[in-house]
Amino acid sequence: MAPRPGFQLSVLMDVLKVFVGSPCGLNLRNTLWHGFASPHEIPPKYCSMMILLTVGLGQLLKSYLQQTKLVLAHRPFIALTNLEDLAIFPDVTSEVLSVLEEVMKKSTFILKVMLPYWEAALIGFRSHRFADCAMLLLTQLETGLRRVFAAVNQCPKRLLTAESTALYTTFDEILAKHLDDGKINQLPLFLGEPAMEFLWDFLNHQEGPRIRDHLSHGEINLPEFPKEAANQLLAFSVVLLLRFTDEDLSAALKEKAAIKSLVGLAEGYHAHFHPVSQLKKQVLSCEKSIRVWPLLPLPEEAEEAARLEGTSETQACEALITEILRALPRHLPESRGVVSDWDSLSAERWPQVIQELCGTPVPTLFCPRTVLEVLTVLRNISTHCARVSSQVAASVELRYQQWVERRLRSRQRQTYLHMLTSIKLLSPVLYLILLLIALELVNIHVVHGKNTYEYQQYLKFLKSILQYTENLVTYTSQQKNKWNETINLTHTALLKIWTFSEKKQMLIHLAKKSTSKGGL
Repeated sequence: MAPRPGFQLSVLMDVLKVFVGSPCGLNLRNTLWHGFASPHEIPPKYCSMMILLTVGLGQLLKSYLQQTKLVLAHRPFIALTNLEDLAIFPDVTSEVLSVLEEVMKKSTFILKVMLPYWEAALIGFRSHRFADCAMLLLTQLETGLRRVFAAVNQCPKRLLTAESTALYTTFDEILAKHLDDGKINQLPLFLGEPAMEFLWDFLNHQEGPRIRDHLSHGEINLPEFPKEAANQLLAFSVVLLLRFTDEDLSAALKEKAAIKSLVGLAEGYHAHFHPVSQLKKQVLSCEKSIRVWPLLPLPEEAEEAARLEGTSETQACEALITEILRALPRHLPESRGVVSDWDSLSAERWPQVIQELCGTPVPTLFCPRTVLEVLTVLRNISTHCARVSSQVAASVELRYQQWVERRLRSRQRQTYLHMLTSIKLLSPVLYLILLLIALELVNIHVVHGKNTYEYQQYLKFLKSILQYTENLVTYTSQQKNKWNETINLTHTALLKIWTFSEKKQMLIHLAKKSTSKGGL
């Protein structure tokens, strides 16, 4: 009687554990993926065995599914998105590849026994096998950086190969802020923030491509792996290897225009997938969408009727906006030179001010939990503002068309007028919120100056603004159309902003205090 497929699968899985899985076995997956094994340490028979095991597993799985009538649903491959944000370096040219070939033979970053991997990576790139190139580069970057990590932190024991009795030193530890003993990791100081930001963008940030994770778990269709990703890794590798090359040779190579450009771009790199960077993009995108509101079609008679319909509550809201805005110029970063007084913070200048604020550098490496919590709330507020803007634009265009075609009933026409009145108020309100988000973002690290109670009160305030924007999303939807209620909501929210601002508890106020103390 032939063994059951289920039993055969179990036996095969045990064999796989010996080769791939447990640290007590050969542990091929970890030793290779984390760059511990050199080419001569992996005999061809291991490769042959892995191929046979993989094929055998497929055959057994097929038989098992046929007998059990089960269907195996394959997970869809992950498509790498937002790579255009990461395309900092230009396409790698033959000149750059030639420089890399020369440097990798002389750079102390690369162990001689590992050189075949680098050579294979270049062959992969030239052969348009970009996934092969990326996987080889990632493992060897980890190998080289592990050596640098052990050297600058004076912990040679962390350079050990993958032992079953010791913790591996992988990218997770190499790129961390602290060592296991709580001491500061010296590698970030040695590499510099631009290099660290690139590695975090490429490997770690949740909204980044996280190429290492996706490749190592088989989540990417290898033949369709994008050239752009391999290109960025190669360019970064060139710049990194030059730092570990003889000074004279390095200086000579940096005189080449292509290499000089790569070095300049690498030294000026800033995070693209950190929550700070993502929030800046959200704010700018939302501001751009609000900027087109005045261009939306409005029938003249309806616009005039809406103007006359203004309520006392609308006027109260406008007065609050004026009061809140009046206090803002003194909190703008002086170095930006955007505005200097209340008169220069007129409505037509708001887009410029927001753009300037979003262009202000904000440290992103190793942000503490409190900063990330605040960023999360600010991003949620910005997201809801963008949804409101999108819904308003869609509603205005739809109702205008219906108005022109005389398809609105009496009550709908009245609702349309309420909508136009609300929109006139919502535009400056959303701009005000974006301004406040941008200002708080510039001063985000000042949140450390708050004690626990102040921090909780600050979060409570931000969450109340988030609640307001969530309600706005609901009320401005075409299903609800509660435009009068938006004015009531807005008045309440503006009162909260004004009250909290008067207490001088926002980050812009705390930053001003810190600056004042520093000058004493």
